[in-house]
Amino acid sequence: MRRELLLVFVAAVALYLPTARYGFVQDDRAIIASNPAAHSIGAALRAFDDPYWPRATGAGLYRPVTILSYAIDWTVSGGRPGWLHVMNALWHGLASVLLVMLLARWLPALSAAAAGLVFAWHPVHVEAVASLVGRAELLAGVGILGAVLAARRGRWAVAVCCAALAMFSKEHGVIAGVAILLDKWLHTSDETPYPTGFWIALAIVTIGFLAAWFAIGWVGESDEAAAFYGSGTWGRLAIALPAALRAALLLVWPASLSVDYNPQVLPARVGVSIPALLGLLVTVGIPALAVWCHRRAPAISLSAGLATLSYLPGVILAERNLYLAVILPAVFVGWAVTWLAARRGLRPAAAAVAIIAIACGWRSSARLPAWRDNRAQLLTLLADHPESYRAHGSAAAVLAGTGDTAGARREYQKADSLFPGDRYLNGAHAIFLIGIGDTAAAVPLITRGGRSSAGERMTLRAEFLLELARGHRTKATVLADSASKRFAGEQKWYSQFR
Repeated sequence: MRRELLLVFVAAVALYLPTARYGFVQDDRAIIASNPAAHSIGAALRAFDDPYWPRATGAGLYRPVTILSYAIDWTVSGGRPGWLHVMNALWHGLASVLLVMLLARWLPALSAAAAGLVFAWHPVHVEAVASLVGRAELLAGVGILGAVLAARRGRWAVAVCCAALAMFSKEHGVIAGVAILLDKWLHTSDETPYPTGFWIALAIVTIGFLAAWFAIGWVGESDEAAAFYGSGTWGRLAIALPAALRAALLLVWPASLSVDYNPQVLPARVGVSIPALLGLLVTVGIPALAVWCHRRAPAISLSAGLATLSYLPGVILAERNLYLAVILPAVFVGWAVTWLAARRGLRPAAAAVAIIAIACGWRSSARLPAWRDNRAQLLTLLADHPESYRAHGSAAAVLAGTGDTAGARREYQKADSLFPGDRYLNGAHAIFLIGIGDTAAAVPLITRGGRSSAGERMTLRAEFLLELARGHRTKATVLADSASKRFAGEQKWYSQFR
């Protein structure tokens, strides 16, 4: 089994070694490059009571171990992004190896290795591994898989530590205890219960994390995807269920990948639709598969359960949120290899594994350059998904920064025509228009943004600049004082206009 583990680890790491030449892209800049907490171990430890996003952004979340991992890498490398990318590849390799070790209980060595290879090279993983902020997914995945494996072997302290690693790396790590229960339920031949002390320790860690998350990481305005703004329960389901269908399709056929799954990459649907009904079928069908296979194919049951649990706490769709869900198609491949080897022999089975793995590796390699830098990321998104309103909004910001006001206006209008419901983008658009003197066009955008508390920070900025442009300094001062009191970090932004 050692050869198989080494093969999977090397394959997982080798695929992502080209990212050692990549830089900080998109959220990497705010979370790592310009975040003092990520630049030294001492600062990271002192920031254990700080949210994941710097307080000035107001975005919240709570992932202190992820920040600590960046701080360790920054200390070792002097802040070179290439080192952080290599460490992402190594964490991904470790997760792939842990998966093979878990599956070895139910699958032969070749089949477990086949599943590990598919997991290691699946194209959906490119975002999680090539993007540095995807580290949270990798650490949570390693923690959850490690906790299950350690509990299976009776290493209770290690299991609790792995569960804590998962939780304090990303919030969906709270499923670690349920994943351990699921694995125990599937091991029907072992009637020995896990010790009560272990469950108590696991419960204490879970409750402690949840308490910290709600006290530190909860920021209401950032906990809602833009597509959900102004939607009720049924409206949210009309959007979320087609997203679940798209997620399932990406696991099986990752041909059309994107760094953005907001409207209109995923259409902003209203009411009942065929994709929503199919998404409901997926949502119900995968947990049902976990139950139905628990005696027939425990490996599939475990993978279906992990896929369901890991995706539940996510947003409507992001490829990195599918990191553990990829276990499901990977295990199907491993199970199919077992079936093929029994009927046709090892050579046809090995050939099938090679074909599938090479196809996955080729698609992933082709996708990697999209994460080289911000320019490559934006150009790839615009080329592959011109229907993405966020792509055009980002392009508008870039053009405005270069002084191309005509191009920026065109891109903002394109973004608004695709999806007018993003209050943050409305505020940014209004600020741009005020900057070029078109206050009349900015007013409707500010009015639109004021209809919802989502994006209020950006709406207040735009309203402040509008009052300044009109010469109403007293009103502007009142707005600035109000915003500075309500939102952390805003005082610095407003002070530049004092």
